[in-house]
Amino acid sequence: MDHQAKTLPMPPSWPARIRALEAGELTPPVPRPAATVVLLRDGADGPQAYLLRRRTSMAFAGGMYAYPGGGVDPRDAEAEIGWAGPSPEEWAKRLGVDRRTAQAVVCAAVRETFEEAGVLLAGPDAHAIADAGDWSAERAALEAHELSFADFLRTHGLVLRSDLLAAWARWVTPVFEERRFDAWFFVAALPPGQLAASEVGEADRVAWLSPAEAVRGYEQGTYGMLPPTVTVLRELLPVRTAAHALDAAEGRPLDPVLGRAEVAGDRMTVRWSGYEELTIDGHFPEEGPSPDEPQ
Repeated sequence: MDHQAKTLPMPPSWPARIRALEAGELTPPVPRPAATVVLLRDGADGPQAYLLRRRTSMAFAGGMYAYPGGGVDPRDAEAEIGWAGPSPEEWAKRLGVDRRTAQAVVCAAVRETFEEAGVLLAGPDAHAIADAGDWSAERAALEAHELSFADFLRTHGLVLRSDLLAAWARWVTPVFEERRFDAWFFVAALPPGQLAASEVGEADRVAWLSPAEAVRGYEQGTYGMLPPTVTVLRELLPVRTAAHALDAAEGRPLDPVLGRAEVAGDRMTVRWSGYEELTIDGHFPEEGPSPDEPQ
């Protein structure tokens, strides 16, 4: 086991669920489409990424550092949404999905960045950015699902600026996880004149960290992160500016990355193809509780 595997121990629920999957006794939940955004700003020594430490009470990835993001809202596919930049059809080709899914994923990326970070990748037209302001009421209404993002944009005369995003990667939660996501990762630069939120409801800490600082903290055990989070940070190490990150995203492969379990006797190994540094090893306990079937 390498040093990275030591900083990411096998979650306690995995052994029983992996055993049940091997025995054909576990029906994997269908992954929920999701989007997450690596928000970048330029610092004195290069770009910095905006990271949230999720509260330990969160059902998914509690205590872990993550980027703003979340599941697709069915209303994100609304056809009448104000839009500027590459069209949903163009995004469909880039993401390898149908038009409706592409619109929903890109909309979710912009909406979640607004909800969680307070950064609005939208403007009055295709060439302008929305003014910074107090959007707390609108963000709360979006988070509570009392307001759709399309209605928010219409009310304020704004269009989603899809040109401010660039697709970076796609990760799918392993089949033995209790909560599964099919998540697209995007990069975006902090728009001029906007500030990211210093307090977020789902997080107990926010931090701007250079990729090198974040990766070093992960390897030292200071910053807990899931495999996709730290992998994207490693991939951003050569990037010198936020704009460079968007350029570097062009043409990156978006084949789904999926962790798989291998079982040999009382040992189990979880591997991510192409990312051997993330390999996690563990032992099956002599006896353990049966996993709860997903609802």
